[in-house]
Amino acid sequence: MLDAGRTQETLLEVNNIEVIYNHVILVLKGVSLSVPKGGVTALLGGNGAGKTTTLKAISNLLHSERGEVTKGSILYRGERVQDLGPSDLVKKGVIQVMEGRHCFEHLTVEDNLLTGAYTRTDGKGAIAADLDMVYTYFPRLKERRKSQAGYTSGGEQQMTAIGRALMSRPETILLDEPSMGLAPQLVEQIFEIVKSVNENEGVTFLLAEQNTNVALRYAHYGYILESGRIVMDGPAAALRENPDVKEFYLGMADEGRKSFRDVRSYRRRKRWLS
Repeated sequence: MLDAGRTQETLLEVNNIEVIYNHVILVLKGVSLSVPKGGVTALLGGNGAGKTTTLKAISNLLHSERGEVTKGSILYRGERVQDLGPSDLVKKGVIQVMEGRHCFEHLTVEDNLLTGAYTRTDGKGAIAADLDMVYTYFPRLKERRKSQAGYTSGGEQQMTAIGRALMSRPETILLDEPSMGLAPQLVEQIFEIVKSVNENEGVTFLLAEQNTNVALRYAHYGYILESGRIVMDGPAAALRENPDVKEFYLGMADEGRKSFRDVRSYRRRKRWLS
């Protein structure tokens, strides 16, 4: 395991970026983070905190939504990449798995997976070997490989989306809300697979996740976003034990478990901002 995710070569650097939609709506305000090679880095926070916008800024998908990075810089392996097209970033080994399990519903599961290898030039043998690799991580997909993706379950579609990303032979995967809409057992299964792919294939992950509890158990390092700002960061193990994180994000306080409704009603101390 990485030493708190901080001791390895840095692949991705986001430096003090600001994102504005429609020329007027300020969504991200001075966001900075770094993602080390071979690590699992979590971007945490509630709905509307800015997690998806951060990932789309990195993968250059903002323009389709009338958004743009107006300040700061995004570097991959030391090279400025924020002005590249999304396909150019994929060629550099960075691919995003979108929130909402986007699949080609009319295609079979296997055809969906093969679309991930569309830009590869290393031959059918290598692609076939990687398809077998994906089926090793996702045996359920092998069972369902001839089924239309639109008729598979939410969990199977999430697996298909991640598997399709793996077929592009990425160095880094940006994974947006992998637990959304899934049963707890499936969430654990997805995160176990992410862990295995990270450890066995060396794929680096930056994952955006509302489920702080599960994310901090699998990540090496975490950043917490609120209202478009990073309000705390640190090794995942330290964040799990932080009293503010326990109270406001894990639903726990020193005196015991609190419900989400109770936590929301508190006037947040935010000691980390004082």
